[in-house]
Amino acid sequence: MKTQELKAKARHELIEYGVNVVYLTLVFAAFTVYRRILLAEHGVTYENYGFAVIEALVLGKVIMLGDLARLGRGLEAKPLIVPTLYKTLVFSALVAAFKVVEFGIKGLWQGVGFAGGLMLLSDKWSDELLANGLVLLVALIPFFAIKELGRVLGKDTVSSLFFRSRAER
Repeated sequence: MKTQELKAKARHELIEYGVNVVYLTLVFAAFTVYRRILLAEHGVTYENYGFAVIEALVLGKVIMLGDLARLGRGLEAKPLIVPTLYKTLVFSALVAAFKVVEFGIKGLWQGVGFAGGLMLLSDKWSDELLANGLVLLVALIPFFAIKELGRVLGKDTVSSLFFRSRAER
């Protein structure tokens, strides 16, 4: 590849990564704010806003790697709902896996070890995690639906539909 082609590819990848991270940060930050508000009603302080950004950065890259690994490509001939739901389920499972790792790391940070962190997770493995998982599952459906529309119609067309007035098209 020529230098210009590499620069264009890198620029495209960075923009796509940025879009992924912004969307996911908004979703994870919404969870964090909601959790903070609920806990504040009970006098509990919750300020783990950094995890929303970290999770978005990691999952944004995982989504790009999943695309590179061609996850769901065998479903591309099916109606758009099929690859959309498949990718939503797969990446929701990845979020759950990252949540397990996150709690393990929290355990290490708090000095109780990785297994101790997993015990913290098992204490929380209740309605809260189930609710978060369900909301995330629903939040990822439009994310992957728009990505699938971009694949079929072309990213420029979808971008134009969302970000340009009808008079400009």
